[in-house]
Amino acid sequence: MPRLSYNPLVGSLLVVDDDVDLCEVLRQALSQRGRTVEVAHDDVEALRKVEEQAFDLVLADLDLRSPRDGLDILKAVRSRHPRTQVVLMTGFGSLDTTVEGLRAGAYDYISKPFDVRALVALVERALASGGDIPPAPGPAEPPLPPGLVGRTGGMVEVFKQIALAADARSPVLIVGETGTGKELVARAIHGVRGGSRPFEALNCAAIPEALLASELFGHARGAFTGAVADKKGLFELASGGTIFLDEIGETTPALQVSLLRVLQEGEMRPVGGSRTIHVTTRVLAATNRDLELEVAERHFRQDLYYRLSAFVIRVPPLRERRDDVPLLVAAFLRNACRRAGKDVSLALDAVAAVQAHSWPGNVRELENTIERLVISARARQIREADVLDFLRHPQPPPGSPAIEDLLTLEQMEQRHIKHVLDVTRENRTRAAKILGIDRRTLYRKAARYGFPLGGDEEDESGGA
Repeated sequence: MPRLSYNPLVGSLLVVDDDVDLCEVLRQALSQRGRTVEVAHDDVEALRKVEEQAFDLVLADLDLRSPRDGLDILKAVRSRHPRTQVVLMTGFGSLDTTVEGLRAGAYDYISKPFDVRALVALVERALASGGDIPPAPGPAEPPLPPGLVGRTGGMVEVFKQIALAADARSPVLIVGETGTGKELVARAIHGVRGGSRPFEALNCAAIPEALLASELFGHARGAFTGAVADKKGLFELASGGTIFLDEIGETTPALQVSLLRVLQEGEMRPVGGSRTIHVTTRVLAATNRDLELEVAERHFRQDLYYRLSAFVIRVPPLRERRDDVPLLVAAFLRNACRRAGKDVSLALDAVAAVQAHSWPGNVRELENTIERLVISARARQIREADVLDFLRHPQPPPGSPAIEDLLTLEQMEQRHIKHVLDVTRENRTRAAKILGIDRRTLYRKAARYGFPLGGDEEDESGGA
């Protein structure tokens, strides 16, 4: 067998792609860097060359129109020449193939269409790595959860990050705008290795502050009014598995201290409890906020941010991945038709209109729009005019109040203060604490809104 040189200044390369023109472009670009470049246009030719020669790097198209694809070539190369680096090119990336490729030893993926200079730079990095041997693939895993669709460079990068994160136990911070699919990413990370292990998800912004600690850490009987029995928190329920904390940026500093302790020490204490519970729960967190800015403005703890951000996955907004829109439309259309019991299609001009829209609500808004279009469709095919009319006059989400029913800030404050006073049975100290104001401010606001509290005397819980 020929001896491998692995000299990044020389380097022998094999380019495998059924696109003859692309192979020539890549051969010329890589040859200009002093490389020896051979090409193969199908699986048979590629495998023959791999049998005959040990290359420093193989650049293979994942989607060959041959019985064997880029993954088969990757496995053959890694089996025969373990120190040969393999870079996969793909125009149809998927989470499953990305995970399989990285586990089988691919150095990296690059998504088509790509900038040739970016590909050359990637090849340089791969050669300079010296043929380091990637870890052997793990045991077969259960199928990955469906839902993540995309083939653009941004999504292929997300797939790569999911594959890398799945093989670790470190916390992961998933960032992106509202509606981009951050929870789908979290479920995919868990699904690669999760098996039957538990997965618990919690939207930190949807739970009142007073209850959030109890939801996460549990509580002891008698810890507060209504706590009639011990309750396990999500960290304990998910021990050995994964907890997904959505909108982590909405948590209070006090709760952030408790979260940091769980991350650093693997232990927690239920609300009102005296015993410490050890947990082995992996934390995946998500936010649509700029946490670096939140840290700078002292709204988020720096130490917790550093602990969470050791591995960060950015989910791109839909406007940065418009080429994925037709794929998403096809997936959402199938689901919507199944739920509505209809057989409806989108005309090509309708798909183009959807693709041209900015989608500020991202994938979630697109999915809801496709579902509403299907439900309201009166013909077998949705046309461009139907889409444009809908986008000009979007329907409010089900259950949304009419404009005339929306409250002013003053009305919302009045109702909230009255609600807190009712819940606390006009215990002014407790009410003021829940509202985050002092008792004098509470008296003043209560009098303003027409429910005076009868003076500034002490109540049953003590002084102000």
